[in-house]
Amino acid sequence: MTKIHDIAHVASLGPVIPVLQFDDVEQGVAVCRALYAGGVKVLEITLRTEAGLKVIERASQIADDIVVGVGTLTRADQVLAAVKAGAQFGVSPGLTPTLDRAARDAGLPLLPGVMTPSDIIAALEAGYETVKFFPAQQAGGVAMLKAFHGPFPTLKFCPTGGITYDTASHFLALPNVVCVGGSWLVPKAAVEAQNWDEISHLAHTASELARHGGAH
Repeated sequence: MTKIHDIAHVASLGPVIPVLQFDDVEQGVAVCRALYAGGVKVLEITLRTEAGLKVIERASQIADDIVVGVGTLTRADQVLAAVKAGAQFGVSPGLTPTLDRAARDAGLPLLPGVMTPSDIIAALEAGYETVKFFPAQQAGGVAMLKAFHGPFPTLKFCPTGGITYDTASHFLALPNVVCVGGSWLVPKAAVEAQNWDEISHLAHTASELARHGGAH
């Protein structure tokens, strides 16, 4: 199993982290296998559905070099449950002292969400060097990230929310963006049709996207 040291390491493993939610465990595992077959080795499986933890457990066993994280962490008790299921990193839409402490106590590298300068300052004070910009498009997109670069030149971002294949390259071209999160790799129609080849193809094209900012 790939040993994850920190979020910077996670971000370096690929330009796109797919953001996934599943209603069915078997379906979720099949999608994860298809993404891995297409070259995407880092997955974020959210806790937005009951199936999330079980999919994390099963997907973590697909291959030795797959890196499965847990998304939509909003409570401290979710951290331990996710770690027990096999999650190697965590993603949250925001950050609180309680969530920060729970992740540190559990040894779970955390990608906290930020949207405002105050969010960013709080994350920096807590010691975070890489954060999630969420919801990216709704919160100002590429223009906002360009604006953040001036006052926060060392901070790295993983923008997530409303990003598509066509817009991902605009984000990845920024010097302060190390990867993006996206759900376009898993179209609902392809999942319903069990078209795993299409998902593998989308994963392959996503993994070939070029990056400017810091992670290679």
